[in-house]
Amino acid sequence: MGNCLLRGNPSIFRVSSTAKSESSKAESPPVKEIVKKESKLPSSPEEIEDLRGNSAENPLVAFSFNEIKAITGNFRQDYLLGGGGFGNVYNGFITEGLRQGLLSLQVAVKVHDADNSFQGHREWLAEVIFLGQLSHPNLVKLIGYCCEDKHRVLIYEFMARGSVEANLFSRMLLPLPWSTRMKIALGAAKGLAFLHDAKKPVIYRDFKTSNILLDQDYNAKLSDFGLAKDGPVGDKSHVSTRVMGTYGYAAPEYIMTGHLTSMSDVYSFGVVLLELLTGRRSLDKSRPVREQTLTDWALPLLTHKKKLLKIVDPRLNGEYPGRSVHKAAMLAYHCLSRNPKARPLMRDIVDSLEPLQEPDEFGSNGGIWVADEDSLH
Repeated sequence: MGNCLLRGNPSIFRVSSTAKSESSKAESPPVKEIVKKESKLPSSPEEIEDLRGNSAENPLVAFSFNEIKAITGNFRQDYLLGGGGFGNVYNGFITEGLRQGLLSLQVAVKVHDADNSFQGHREWLAEVIFLGQLSHPNLVKLIGYCCEDKHRVLIYEFMARGSVEANLFSRMLLPLPWSTRMKIALGAAKGLAFLHDAKKPVIYRDFKTSNILLDQDYNAKLSDFGLAKDGPVGDKSHVSTRVMGTYGYAAPEYIMTGHLTSMSDVYSFGVVLLELLTGRRSLDKSRPVREQTLTDWALPLLTHKKKLLKIVDPRLNGEYPGRSVHKAAMLAYHCLSRNPKARPLMRDIVDSLEPLQEPDEFGSNGGIWVADEDSLH
């Protein structure tokens, strides 16, 4: 199931916080007025387009459910790419004969469960709204949707290599080279920086390896905007909302208070950078107790050269430039600061990752970085 567009490990948590009563204030402006009552959620393409209104910068195709069945071969089992808490994802093909004006195109079709919850419908709607008004090379392109009866479907561009999760942690595929990992980190960082610096800032809120998709050339694109939120405006420092995200990636201050800021995304980025560095999952119950939570285990080791060497993904076999590893480790360290204000901005993270795309000389011992001193300080 390497070629897919899916949500990955469905370890989404939804925890009530002290900010629960303020949660409606955090909704995207086009969404907030219709999520108060289930009866107000749009139930037809006409209502969707009316809701999108002036924000509909990206034209989206409203497919009928019969067209969705044609695209997926009536949901053929051999077209199934994967699934999650929302439903299944299928490989699909739009043919020129499907509808006049549509070009032939391979797509990924995400089908939400027909009996999905109100929350699932709202997350589906959030994706339509956000990806209908945002466009960037490092965001997955939403081509269209289906909103017919109880059917809720999203049609995306097809990402040939699937998720970073599927590539990074696979025991069947060759390990991702260090240069590819840094290319992925830069692409994902550019996607987050675009969201944070947009005219109407967006907080992604569910940044993780399963939500970063790769095209044939390993260009990274963010997918799944179901939990995205509009960022704070004016003199507000944060938005308050129910705590939602994925264990192992969510920022500690967000879990504690429900206060969501762009720095919450920066923390999650630090976790993903740590996964790229170590080849370990953010949460792995199969490891010894002290090593199950990646940040708890790795964070204290990032600022020591000799210890850092021991946590770099062993499947790289020492084939990585020492300076790049050192800089990536320090960047992750700062992103994972317990103090949100001490974390770097995503635009600054992009600037830090740009030089790491350049080839660096390998050290001795087949490229293994040999430390001269124990501490980086």
